[in-house]
Amino acid sequence: MNKSQLLPLYLLLLLSLSLAVYAIWKTPAEITPEPSVAQVQLLQNMPMPSRDSVRLFDLPKELTFAGEKVPLEIEDVRERLEREIYVNAYWQSNMILLMKRSSKFLPEIEETLKENGIPDDFKYLAMAESALMNVASPAGAKGFWQIMESTGKEYGLEISKDVDERYHLPKATLAASKYLKKAHARFGDWTAVAASYNMGQAGFSRRQQDQFADNYYDLFLNDETSRYLFRILAFKVIFENPSEFGFYLRESDYYKNPTMRSISVTSDIKNLASWAQKQGSNYKELKLYNPWLRDKNLNGKRGKSYQILLPE
Repeated sequence: MNKSQLLPLYLLLLLSLSLAVYAIWKTPAEITPEPSVAQVQLLQNMPMPSRDSVRLFDLPKELTFAGEKVPLEIEDVRERLEREIYVNAYWQSNMILLMKRSSKFLPEIEETLKENGIPDDFKYLAMAESALMNVASPAGAKGFWQIMESTGKEYGLEISKDVDERYHLPKATLAASKYLKKAHARFGDWTAVAASYNMGQAGFSRRQQDQFADNYYDLFLNDETSRYLFRILAFKVIFENPSEFGFYLRESDYYKNPTMRSISVTSDIKNLASWAQKQGSNYKELKLYNPWLRDKNLNGKRGKSYQILLPE
């Protein structure tokens, strides 16, 4: 093939390369097709990010725990409180469920604390301990107040294979009240009482002695106890000012317990499921409203009366 015959092929190849380079270097705006009317409407209706979707919160100008001043003028105190407020306020799912759940239990807790001379703010300690659920810790603490077995027995709770009154809210709250009152007689202020509930009275007392300081806010403590009181304070601040943190619950949003009837039992029950059916209920309801019944049977203490709750 001579040169005159190759020339058209060279021209065709050059034209192809030119078109390829043109396509590569063409700007996206020039090669992107016009959006359809439906696409434009969809984009117009999409919610735009709000500057308030993640926002800073104002700390309260003054704050107390159990009537005792929280020294917000101390910089690290403010920072530690802020940390717990942000952690809990922005964990919205957990906080909403805690708020909804609280209506089932707080009235009973508040009443028992009041009757035993314990400041109302200690209901937030129960939240910090268990989120108002009957949980068990790896160390063996159980119930709303996370009471250890030895402590529970010391304060009059029955703990056996069949019965564990650490899961009995009124009795566990009474036992916790006795413990808190004894701790207050030892330390003299409620803030120290709350801190000692987390790390133990002996451990907290040792820190006070080792560091020549009595005030909780002046002590250098392990990370858990250092955060503990501020977690309680965060619950207090958020629960007492829910709208400030974006929580708007209606009365109908809160969970409620059904109206209950109490059945007195003075003898053993060999089969709780069968017994519940005879009472016009079922095993699920019996266990749900009496979590202190830990087995399928009830072999109670001789001479003791048990009050079992069932929905009316």
